[in-house]
Amino acid sequence: MTTTMVEPIETQESTEVVALTPQAADKLRNILLEKNLPDHGLRVFVAGGGCSGLQYGMAFEANQRDMDTVVEAHGLKVYVDPVSLEYLYGASIDYVDGLMGAGFRIDNPNAVAACGCGSSFRTKDSGEAPAGGGCACGN
Repeated sequence: MTTTMVEPIETQESTEVVALTPQAADKLRNILLEKNLPDHGLRVFVAGGGCSGLQYGMAFEANQRDMDTVVEAHGLKVYVDPVSLEYLYGASIDYVDGLMGAGFRIDNPNAVAACGCGSSFRTKDSGEAPAGGGCACGN
């Protein structure tokens, strides 16, 4: 399998498929070195669940899968499957370290509602959040 650089769609000149900020790239690079996974990249995906209906997931991955979109940013690879790409197109992955904690954060222009913890979201096409669903973060 070959990895290709994904170019922005012409009608959205400044929008990348998925962007990785320099802070996120530095943190990811450090984690991969710490875990002795130098040839791995970051898989970013969307799954059903969470208090808003959809939730983000991340995992380390050595190889791309069939039909993945592979984004190369800051010398690192980000893998996104076709279904998740529908929800993540144009999103930016950042790493924040503040008083409320540290972690990766996804800024997703497709989300119309999000949980207070930022790991669960809803898009205009994903419908309403499940009734009675509580947020694991307490929000």
